[in-house]
Amino acid sequence: MKELEILAADLSADISSYSGGIDASPQRLALVESRRAALKTLTREFGDVDDLLTWVTENRPRVAELEGGDEILEQLREELAQVKADLTKTGGEVTKARTKAAAAFSAEVTGELESLAMAGATVQFKLSPATPGPHGADLVELGLISRPDSPWIPMAKGASGGELSRIMLAVEVVLAAADPTETFVFDEVDAGVGGAAAVEVGKRLARLARSAQVIVVTHLPQVAAFADRHLVIARSDGQEVHSSAVTQVQQGDRVAELSRMLAGLADSQAGSQLAEELLALAQTERQGAPTSRQKSKA
Repeated sequence: MKELEILAADLSADISSYSGGIDASPQRLALVESRRAALKTLTREFGDVDDLLTWVTENRPRVAELEGGDEILEQLREELAQVKADLTKTGGEVTKARTKAAAAFSAEVTGELESLAMAGATVQFKLSPATPGPHGADLVELGLISRPDSPWIPMAKGASGGELSRIMLAVEVVLAAADPTETFVFDEVDAGVGGAAAVEVGKRLARLARSAQVIVVTHLPQVAAFADRHLVIARSDGQEVHSSAVTQVQQGDRVAELSRMLAGLADSQAGSQLAEELLALAQTERQGAPTSRQKSKA
C-alpha cells in the first residue's frame, strides 16, 4: 500500500508538471484552431500536404514580388513613361511620312482630274490628331476643293455622283501599280463629260484595264470604244411585261453600234467614220506599254 501511495504521488507530480507547461490561453487555442481550419481548406484545394508545400515553393517568388509592390509599381511607371515616349516618337514619324505621301498622292490625282473635265478641282487630305492606335495618331480625311476659291469639303459632301466616279477613277489609275485590284465597277463615270474629256476618260479606263477587270456603264461612244467587250442593254416594253436583254456586240458590228451612239443612226456615214477613228485610237491605247503588274506575269 505504501508503494502505491508513493507511485500515485509521483504520477500526480508528473501530471502537474505537464499541465503546467501547457498554454491554456484562449487566444492561443483560437489561433491554432484557425490555422487547422485554413490548412484543411488548402489541402482540400491543392491536395495533400506535400502538394501544398510544392505549391508554396513554386509561388514564393510571386509572393516576394507582391510584398515589394511599391518598387514594382515605380518600375512599371517608368516603363509606361518610356512606352508613351516611344509611341509619341513613332506616331510623329508616321504622321510626317503620311503628310509627305498625302501631298504627292494628292498632286498626282489632281493632275489626272485636269483631263477628266474637272480642271481647277483639287483633291486634298486633311490630317487631324487622334488617339494613337495601330494605324498611327492621325484622323485622315479625303476632301475636295472644287474650285480655287472654294473651301475644303469632305469628299462625301463636296462631290456629285459623277465627280466621285471620276475621282475614284483618277485614284485607281494612280494606285494601279502599287495596289492592284482585281475588279472595278464604274457607273456614271462620264456624267457631265463629253468631247475630248470623254476620250480621256476612256483612255484612263483602258489603262486601268491593263491590270484589272473594269466594268463600265456608259452612254458615251468615246468611252465604249475603249472596251475590249462591248455589251448593249436593250429594254423591251410590252403591254404587261417590261424586260431587258444584254447582248454582246460582235467586233464587226462595233462600228455600226458606235455610229448609232454618236449620230443616232447605225448607217450614218459621218458617224461610221468617227466610230472607226475612235476604235483606232482605242486600239493604239490598248497596245501601249504594259503595267508593272503585267510585266510580273509575263
